[in-house]
Amino acid sequence: MKKYLIRRFIYMVITVWIISIVAFAVIQLPPGDYVSNMVSEMTQQGMDKISPEVIQQLRDQYGLNEPFYVQYVKWIGKIVTKGDFGYSLALRRDAKELIIERLPMTFALTSASVLFIWLVALPVGVFSAVRKYSLADYAATFVGFIGLAVPNFLLALILMYVSYRYGGKALIGLFSPEYASAPWSLAKFWDLIQHLGIPVVIIGMAGTAGLIRITRANVLDELNRPYVDTARAKGMSEFRMLWKYPVRYALNPFISTIGFVLPGLVAGEVIVSIVLNLPTSGPVLFNALVQQDMYVAAGFILMLSVLTVIGVFVSDVLLVMLDPRIRLE
Repeated sequence: MKKYLIRRFIYMVITVWIISIVAFAVIQLPPGDYVSNMVSEMTQQGMDKISPEVIQQLRDQYGLNEPFYVQYVKWIGKIVTKGDFGYSLALRRDAKELIIERLPMTFALTSASVLFIWLVALPVGVFSAVRKYSLADYAATFVGFIGLAVPNFLLALILMYVSYRYGGKALIGLFSPEYASAPWSLAKFWDLIQHLGIPVVIIGMAGTAGLIRITRANVLDELNRPYVDTARAKGMSEFRMLWKYPVRYALNPFISTIGFVLPGLVAGEVIVSIVLNLPTSGPVLFNALVQQDMYVAAGFILMLSVLTVIGVFVSDVLLVMLDPRIRLE
């Protein structure tokens, strides 16, 4: 087990390193850079045309004239040695401060969404499999298809309209106005819990719908195995037999999807956060990509990729612990 964990950790480090290269390269693929984007905005606002000499000085100041590999080595080197993610050219702030400021809320929202998906998808999927072709099964299937078909941002807009139309206020933000800038306290934490429900349901809807279908199919497949008939013949109760054998073995694909659910949640979180005005990494990452603020965008993508890789690692470890049939070699 120890050798397995060490090997998987090495794979994680290599994967994150490759992701950092790809992310840094993709951000620079669009034509131009932050300086050209800034000059274009200034020109559109009616300002005088900036001379090429000034533009060249700005690029030299920000290090944008250096080759890609030089910029990357400097950026990743500072992250590894100093924990320095660079400087936000657009916001004039340290990129590390932005990440520390926004990433905890993103992590909290994503973790709560994963927990919501598990708590809903597992029992509903098992019940749908046990009551195959019943009215409840058809209802769960219908809800699952709706969850997969309706985009998260559209669901957020619908709930915002309903809450404003019938409740008198829009469901935006994670805090009440009086707690938005207040220091952390028990009252602020409770206010966060009260506001967390709607975003969690919206972000986790598609993942819940997909895992309900996966769980149903897996449990149905296990219920047709000979060991189920053997357990029933020995007099084991239906409830105990169901959760001890079929559900346990059906959890393998369920757990293995952790690493794949996280990227979907992060991607959905970006748009939903913009729509609901959530203080997460989504709006900052989107604006950084639009403005070609490469250090902020690359830093956020790197940290979110690290969380995704960790999710895959956790799912692999849980699979090994859950199913002794999985070999470590």
